[in-house]
Amino acid sequence: MSRALRALVLSFALSPSLIAAAQAQGTQPTGLPPGVYMGEADYKQAPAGTYAIDPDHASVIARVSHLRYSWSIFRFDRVSGTLKWDPVNTANTSIAAKVETASITSNVKDFAQALSGNDFLKSATFPEATFVSTAFRQMSALRGKVDGQLTLMGKTKPVTFDVELIGAGKGFADRPRLGATGRGTINPVDFGLPPLFGDSIEIVIDVEFQKDS
Repeated sequence: MSRALRALVLSFALSPSLIAAAQAQGTQPTGLPPGVYMGEADYKQAPAGTYAIDPDHASVIARVSHLRYSWSIFRFDRVSGTLKWDPVNTANTSIAAKVETASITSNVKDFAQALSGNDFLKSATFPEATFVSTAFRQMSALRGKVDGQLTLMGKTKPVTFDVELIGAGKGFADRPRLGATGRGTINPVDFGLPPLFGDSIEIVIDVEFQKDS
């Protein structure tokens, strides 16, 4: 959601008269302004079509072993991608996404710059990590598995994400949306990362997709 749209939504939300009118018409959930809809735990509420990742509501987190003492959390801030969505036959759904590896952040001072450098992610040489789905396997009304190919630092390996629907619906600004969370693991050595990262890295994705206009 753009800053301008956020301001518009906030101004509507703070207007009791607009809320009361919307409630009287029975078209909006309590407290929401006209044209803004809550998501529902029903994937069929998002119509078929092409959706884009909303960069303001997307995160990719890597949970990395800190020498087997704890988990260090690194976040990538710049994420983009496309979802081709088919709620009638979800097996036809496909996802293509990319992450700018230099957008990594860390709460350890100056460590993010080191992580994007030549000792780790080599972002100058490999500026993007990409994921392209090869299969979508629906397991239940809210859960599924997405198989695909992850390319990181010039190496491509198969990865499977366990995916859970968070919500789907009309969204806002007449653009439907759906959101999901996904979890998968990779072996860091497979992609050329040093062994100090341990045996596995968990990747956690939280994302909203907005239908193209």
